[in-house]
Amino acid sequence: MENKVEVVKKKSFLNYINVFRGLAILLIIMGHVMQIGNAGTLAHIINCEIICGGTALFIFISGFLFHHLSGKFEYKNYLSKKWTNVIMPYLITAIPGILLCLYCPTLYKNAFDGLNPFLQIPIFLSVGRVHNVPTWFIPMIIIFFFCSWLLLKLEKKGLLYKLLPILFIITIVFPRVDVEYSNLLGLSYSAKYFAYIYYVIHGFIHFLSLYIFGMFCSSKKEIIDKFYDYRLIVFILMILSSAIDIYTTYKGIYCNYTISKTFSIMLLLGYLKHYDEFILSHEKTNKTLDFIAKYSFGLFFIHWYWLFIYDQIFNLPGVVPVDITNFIQVIGIVILRFVAVTFLSILSLYIGKVILLKINKNANTRMFFGI
Repeated sequence: MENKVEVVKKKSFLNYINVFRGLAILLIIMGHVMQIGNAGTLAHIINCEIICGGTALFIFISGFLFHHLSGKFEYKNYLSKKWTNVIMPYLITAIPGILLCLYCPTLYKNAFDGLNPFLQIPIFLSVGRVHNVPTWFIPMIIIFFFCSWLLLKLEKKGLLYKLLPILFIITIVFPRVDVEYSNLLGLSYSAKYFAYIYYVIHGFIHFLSLYIFGMFCSSKKEIIDKFYDYRLIVFILMILSSAIDIYTTYKGIYCNYTISKTFSIMLLLGYLKHYDEFILSHEKTNKTLDFIAKYSFGLFFIHWYWLFIYDQIFNLPGVVPVDITNFIQVIGIVILRFVAVTFLSILSLYIGKVILLKINKNANTRMFFGI
């Protein structure tokens, strides 16, 4: 019986997906801390094309793992687990952001400053982006949670993956919108809230293709080998889509990181699966990547706070201006910021986990910090 359980566990764990998850969170952090160049400049657009759009990787992984672990799917139990492992750590790690919104509203750019605090808190939690910018992802992914039964039903009927071409067209036609604090000034509270809610719902529509594509790759894992076999074609498509995006963004016509990131996902996943045994054979490298993967959700929840603190201490703008005379210096600044924010995030998560386990050795630390 024990051997049978071990086989099931080994089957359910995919090392190349675990490594992919760790790399995805690093890209998301890079997208927040390593932006350079003034808005609209070619330097900024190229920089964003390379490091932004990491959410696409997280969405793909979410869809992949949802399908991979859906063998004994039971809707109520599934939602219960998501409450414990996703929503609870979201609520707990929201506390610093809520306090910053209430006590440093101007500095922290709280668009709802002046509204009754008892009304502000549910607003923050329902849209995510105000108190902790990256966590707009949580209200969006909750929509996927509620739709989970429908997605599996459509898959069983053989309809779900037939929708992928249409869904990718929707992703292309409806690129991600943005909602900036500066653009909301002067609007009513209800208009601001609607803008944030629209941002979440639009994100769901935009990324639905990536989530279902993740499910598709899980259902036909052999296709990942094809990504590697045809890696030259995938690479060319990635470069071509990136070049088109850079050009259309620079001309003010159109901007959509998700298309090039889709090809990046295919390429990276193909390489990771192909070299999975090689990575596993290098124990130290694999352990490091596994550590980052295990901390990925926690890093997602708290890295924005450390970025805010770091920028206040060193008086840095979110996007660091760059020109030909200070290029090397600016690259050094954003790399250092990336290392510092990532290290401080990991350290604080580790300390929090140790303290919690000292208080109660059986504590579910994932429920508190996502790790």
